[in-house]
Parts: sequence; structure tokens; C-alpha cells
Amino acid sequence: MWWILIFIEWLVDWARGTYWYLFGRRSGLCKGTISPPGPLVVDQKKKDRLLRKEFGEFEVPKNLDVIVIGSGIGGLTAAVILGKLGKKVLVLEQDKQAGGLCKTLTEKGFEFDCGFHYVGQLHENGFLKVALDLISDGQVHFAEQGSHVDTVVIGTGTQRKEYTIYNGKKQMEAHLKKQFPNDTKAVEELFKIMKICSKKIHLLCMLKMFPLWFARFIVWSGIADLISPIFRYSRTSTTDVVKSLTSNLDLLTVFSQIFYGVPPKNSSCMIDALFLHHSKRGVYYPKGGASEIPYHIIQVLEKHGGKVLVNAPVSSVLVDKKRNAYGVTVKSGGQDFEVRAPVIISNAGMFTTIKKLLPPEIQANPKVQDYLHTLKPGKGFFQVFAGFNATTEDLGISSTNMRLYKSNNMDEMMEEYFDSDKEAAPDNIPMMYVSFPSAKDPTSCTRFPGQSRMVIHTMVNPKWFEQWNNVNETERNEEYERYKMRFANHLFEWACVHFPKLKEKVAMLHAVTPINMHGLEAAYGSMLSAEHSLDRYQPLNIAMTRCSTPVKNLYLSGQDVFSGGYSGALHGGLLCASAVMDQCLYVDLLLQQKKLKRKVVKKLE
Repeated sequence: MWWILIFIEWLVDWARGTYWYLFGRRSGLCKGTISPPGPLVVDQKKKDRLLRKEFGEFEVPKNLDVIVIGSGIGGLTAAVILGKLGKKVLVLEQDKQAGGLCKTLTEKGFEFDCGFHYVGQLHENGFLKVALDLISDGQVHFAEQGSHVDTVVIGTGTQRKEYTIYNGKKQMEAHLKKQFPNDTKAVEELFKIMKICSKKIHLLCMLKMFPLWFARFIVWSGIADLISPIFRYSRTSTTDVVKSLTSNLDLLTVFSQIFYGVPPKNSSCMIDALFLHHSKRGVYYPKGGASEIPYHIIQVLEKHGGKVLVNAPVSSVLVDKKRNAYGVTVKSGGQDFEVRAPVIISNAGMFTTIKKLLPPEIQANPKVQDYLHTLKPGKGFFQVFAGFNATTEDLGISSTNMRLYKSNNMDEMMEEYFDSDKEAAPDNIPMMYVSFPSAKDPTSCTRFPGQSRMVIHTMVNPKWFEQWNNVNETERNEEYERYKMRFANHLFEWACVHFPKLKEKVAMLHAVTPINMHGLEAAYGSMLSAEHSLDRYQPLNIAMTRCSTPVKNLYLSGQDVFSGGYSGALHGGLLCASAVMDQCLYVDLLLQQKKLKRKVVKKLE
């Protein structure tokens, strides 16, 4: 029976690949060459001229083809690809700086990335590397980090246990086997799942490109499961998969990537597998900080006639009586400006787009409601930004990220935490993620001599902060400051347990809550927008959550299209551009990847 399944999978892959290769339209997306990397730009004023170009009536180009709402990576990716394909694109950003979660903030002389930690899969001619080079003209300088990617700490005090995760095609698995000598078979099976999910993820992306009736048919009929087990892993929880292999809760905790706010019992095994696999071939950090990524993407967009304007909050999407989107309203200087284009792309997230930007009568439409029900809001994020008047060496820190958990029973602890009383919550945080961006960026010691920076992430229930939700930032009272600093101080003290030198060198602590999340106006304070729950990754829900919406000419891009994080947003942009152009642009990128690989082989010969 097994050989029949393998044959069916091979036949489907062959048929699809052959059709696209022989008959699929080429877009010309990959024409031309990628320029050699230029010198790193350290002049912040020069960068700001691009990242902080303000909206104005006379700044809006004429005869637009596409308007993109939001300048996160998903929006910029869709914009620059469509620009390369001949469309005149305008990106409108409500904040004062473009880049979404790849922008930076400066607090008391310390520069921080808002939501970027590292990116994987940028090895030579990897698909993500090919895609990033395409949208940035290969101009982003990345520093490869050390092989020690993560340290996972479970428990506190004398009960504390530490596990380390190293990258490497074979080293990652071998290293985990050494740390779990009684669970080597379980580790092997988990890495098999990781391999399947990484190689067959395109099958789930294809569900969004097939006609919906066909996607429903292959899912409901069971054909999808015959094609690949990825459909089963997608709809099965991480807890169920790992517990079918071992009773070791430490291994479950190491394998789970819960910092998108979902406990293992409610997270898709496929997503956790992909997150861990993402760092398998090494991790990278942009020299000069995360804002280097939007800086170079915007330059490419401008070369193709596009523009990015900030301080341009879109208050509504304009929709005619036939339910066709035809423009947006921008509030600027106390005035409303209409900007029109035949295609509107929203990178503002599904909830913001549907519930805030569309007219009430459109929101109430049954098709729009059906489209919305496939996702639900994610948990709120809480961040602590800490600056130190000390070097990396002084503090004993490194580029390694730390994931800290107070228990290995995260299903139970996360449920108790999110259900806890508002007053008890700050003292009972069960997990946090610690990162040192200054240790990752080799330019940091010259750009900011004598400084170091730390970022802490955790998840919170947005309800704990809702009393201040509609209060102007300047009017939030001391109670709000005290409450958020209870979280911040608890997290900082926990970090000092592992890095004792931090306490004596700390110069500033800055806390960001769900209600002031970097000007993103993210629904419910979730930086990753929609919840990465098991329901979301049911194959049929994946098929239904498409870039095209029930409102004609209105498309979605970014994290809600497929998954959270930098690479998830980039793929959201690729899928969106494919939907707008009505052709699979992945074909061009895959052919470009093969072409580059052949060049490497020829050099070796």
C-alpha cells in the first residue's frame, strides 16, 4: 500500500510541475540581475528620507494601479513585486515610520527593533534568500549568527533544567538526541515530521490557489491525506503528536514554539515543526538593524515608480453599490482625502480591514462574515526594552536567544495564566523570550559604542489592559504606568537570574503593552494578528483564508494570509501578488532558484 501512496504523491507533483513549467505564464518577475551589495548606510537622516516620507496631497502619484494599506513586510513584498510587473503602487502607512514590525524605535538614546529577532533559511540559493534578494535587490547585509540558536530553560531554582538548540542539517537532531538519550526515537520522528512539513508546505499554499470547490473536494474526499501527511500534521495538535511518541514533557516544551500565544494542545504540529526547522540551516540578523530590510525594499519600489508615504492613516476602504473597492480615505491634517485605484491591498490584518475599514453594510454581508469566521484574534503581546551602559563582554551576553518556562506543563500553565485575575497576572508570568540584538549586529559596537540592548517578549490577555484602551497616551494615569511596570520589573528580575550583571548596568527600561504596540493599531494588541490556533490550520480553513476577499478588488496580504513572522508575512505578500496578477508567481521564483543552483554546480565543475 505504501508504494501506491508514494506513486500518487509523485504523480501529483509531476503533473502540477509539468503543467506550470510547460504551460504556466511567465511573469518576467525575475528578469535582470541582482546588484552586488553596496556599502552599508549608517547615516540615519539619509534612511529617514525614505522611511519617513510624509503623506501630502501633492505627494500622491497620479493614475495609480494599486494602493497598499500598511508598510509591513507583507505589504511591501506585494507592492514591490507588483511594481516590478509594471503596476504603479502607493503604500500608505499610518505610523511615522515605514516597516511594520521591521521598523526601529529609539528610547533614551537606545535603538531597538520593534519585533524582529532573526531570520532563517537564508543559506545560498534557499527559496527565502532568492525571494528576499528579489524584493531588496540583494542589498541587505546579513550577519550569520553562531550555531547556538536557542537555550530553553524549564523550571526555576534548584528544579531548573536547560536544553540547547544548535543549527546544522544533521547537528540539530544529533545534539537533541544527546540531551534526550531515552527519547532518541521520538526525536527522529519529530525531525521526519519537520522534513515533511518543510518540503510539502507548498501543498497547503496551493489550497489557496485552487478553486475553492476543488480544495473542498480533495480535503473532504480524503485525497489530500493520500497525497501527503502534511495535511494530517496541519490539523493535529503538537501535544497529541509528541505524546504519541513520548511522555517526556520537556521534549514537548522544547519542540513547541508557544511565543505566538497558543498552548501546545491548541497549536498545529505543522506550524511548530516549521518554526523549529526555520533555524536548521542557520540564522541571520541584518547588519544595521531590522529597518535595513524595509529601507532597501522601498528603494526598489521607488525605482519602479512606486512610493511609500507615512502619517497616512486609512480610515476607510471605498466600496461602490456593486461591492467593488475603488479607493481609500486618508485622514491627514484634520482633512479627509480620497485616493483611488482599481486594486486595494490591505496589510492591516483581517480584523482591522473587515471590522474597521469597510462600511457597516459591507461588514454585515453574510459572505464577508463567513470570510471572517475562519480566524480569531491572537493573544496580546507585552515587550520590555532594556538599555545598558556596558558592552556585550561586560554583561556576559551573546546572540543566543533564551526561552524560559516556569514549568514543562505549558498546556495547564498557559490556560491558568490567561484566565487569571488582572491583579495576579503580573506576578505569575509563566514564560518569556529574551533576545540581545546588540550582540547579533556586528555594527552595533561602532554605531553605539559602550551600549548593549535586550528585548523581552511575553504574552498577555488584552482584557487586563482594556480599561486604558480608548484613553489618549498622554492621558493614561499613574495606575497604568504602575501596572505595566509590574510586568516589566518581574520579567527583568527573571532575566537577571540568568544574567546577574544586567542589574547593575541597566540604564533604562521601556515597556510596550497591547494598547500601544508600536503604532501598529493591531487588533487586540497582537503583533501576529490572527491566532495561530489548531482551527486556523485545518486544511479547509487554510483554503478559505485567501488573499482575494468577498469585496471585489480588495485583497489581503501579510501574516493573516498564511502564518506569522517575517517569512510568513513575505509569503503572504507573494500569495497576494499572485492573486492580483491571477498567476502563480512562485513558478518564476522556483525557476530562478533552479537557475542559480545550476550556476553553483557549473562553478564547482
